Amino acid sequence: MTRGNIIPEEVVINQIYYIRGQKVMLDRDLAKLYQVETRVLKQSVKRNTTRFPEDFMFEMSKEEFLNWRSQIVISNSDKQGLRYYPFCFTEQGVAMLSSILNSDRAINVNIQIIRIFTKLRQMFIDNTELQLDIEKIKSKLENVDKNMEIVFRYLDELIERKIETKPRKRIGYKSDDL
Repeated sequence: MTRGNIIPEEVVINQIYYIRGQKVMLDRDLAKLYQVETRVLKQSVKRNTTRFPEDFMFEMSKEEFLNWRSQIVISNSDKQGLRYYPFCFTEQGVAMLSSILNSDRAINVNIQIIRIFTKLRQMFIDNTELQLDIEKIKSKLENVDKNMEIVFRYLDELIERKIETKPRKRIGYKSDDL
């Protein structure tokens, strides 16, 4: 945990899921981090629906919910809070939550979460750049291999020509004897 963080980064990172092609956090996890009940968080969101368009927050579908539950081992006590499909908040949705949850903790937790989302995005960008660099190197190596193959083929052809055009000497004969 770095200075100024309320929650260890690993805790937040482990609560970020990939659903519908987006990194999201679930209402129940955010409620725990903000130290409010999930129903309070959901009520606040429902009272401010105009602040949460589909790209900020969406409700998990039945199929997504069943898939998510099958991938995550959930204890019976955890299942109690999962009678309803969770709200999934994107990075922008998490940022918007700070405008409706006005506690100091909510604001500080949001700042930390946004920083972690930013760090994850930068890690993804760095990883992508690294992969592109590796692909460039592979491409160059393939070209070098092809060029080396051409050079060796050319050398083989030169050697064959040299052997075919080399005059043959007869041992023990003079050129006048022929």
